[in-house]
Amino acid sequence: MSGEFESIEKSLEKHLPPQEFAEVRRILFGKELRALDFSSETRHLSDKKNFELKGYAFTAAEESLRTARIVRVGLIQNKIVLPTTAPVPQQIESLHQRISEIIEVAAQCGVNVICMQEAWTMPFAFCTREKHPWCEFAEPAETGATTRLLQELAKKYNMVIVSPILERDEEHGDILANTTVVISNTGKYLGKSRKNHIPRIGDFNESTYYMEGNTGHKVFQTQFGRIGINICFGRHHPQNWMMYGVNGAEIVFNPSATVGALSEPMWPIEARSAAIANSYFACAINRVGTETFPNEFSSGDGKPAHKDFGHFYGSSYVAAPDGSRTPGLSRTKDGLLVAELDLNLCRQVKDRWGFRMTQRLDLYAESLAKAVQPDFKPDIVTEK
Repeated sequence: MSGEFESIEKSLEKHLPPQEFAEVRRILFGKELRALDFSSETRHLSDKKNFELKGYAFTAAEESLRTARIVRVGLIQNKIVLPTTAPVPQQIESLHQRISEIIEVAAQCGVNVICMQEAWTMPFAFCTREKHPWCEFAEPAETGATTRLLQELAKKYNMVIVSPILERDEEHGDILANTTVVISNTGKYLGKSRKNHIPRIGDFNESTYYMEGNTGHKVFQTQFGRIGINICFGRHHPQNWMMYGVNGAEIVFNPSATVGALSEPMWPIEARSAAIANSYFACAINRVGTETFPNEFSSGDGKPAHKDFGHFYGSSYVAAPDGSRTPGLSRTKDGLLVAELDLNLCRQVKDRWGFRMTQRLDLYAESLAKAVQPDFKPDIVTEK
């Protein structure tokens, strides 16, 4: 059933009167966002290529000393194209082709910065804990075939491209890393950011392949704003979100791969909470579909072995620092979500709520320095 239910929004719209539906959306999503207009040719192309296209605009108050800082971001969610049993080069090529098609439409929609889902160039095979053939999908962040392809597209479309891949670090003993590559709109490699938090839950035992990242909380200054990348499991850690804000991020992408039975109740909350708490835009991206593997694997939970680990439920969305958010993309279809942001909203919300000013980083730093010591004792007061 989870793989067939398309979206909460469509279900509500189907069953509620229009006026009541509008009020429910206001309560669920905050202020009503203007839908973006795309040309009939662009709509036709997305239909032809069989992916959903949605677009919304976030606004900010007009200022006297700053002009509006309008940026369009794009979020891509997609299924794998070929079966997991297909030869590795063919699987990679099919995904390169699929994402190139969607990026072409994104360019027609005026997207300035685009981000794909976690490990977009491969099936999410880490559940299997098998090394062959899945490690063959890894490639160098700086010079790999995926980066070279996207460098061409970034330059062609004047677009910053945020590309999460499985990295093969040839300079450090051929280790693997869950890495996101950032490519400038000039086509140049700008840098990389690795996954800080690695899950060890159910089928998501990813430390079989790679360990916690060593790049910290990098924020990339681009022509279209300062961006950070909080990869997948890092969204469960508020401190991780916080540090991108401390480093000055205005937009934080959360490329993910997560299934319904495990995390769906958390999904609409975490990126939105992070946007509010840290006064930036948060972009939550989840892959879609069910991926089946040749050999059975178990979760270590006493349940029978299985060949897939559930339905990736898509539902990608963008949240703003004022608490508003877009509706999500479909739970079942490939999709491109375009969001028009006025980055002036970040500072306006900081001024209004004062979250950064009242944050007390000094207090946390002092308390955390104590908490990591071997002789730490929790500060609990008890009755004597």
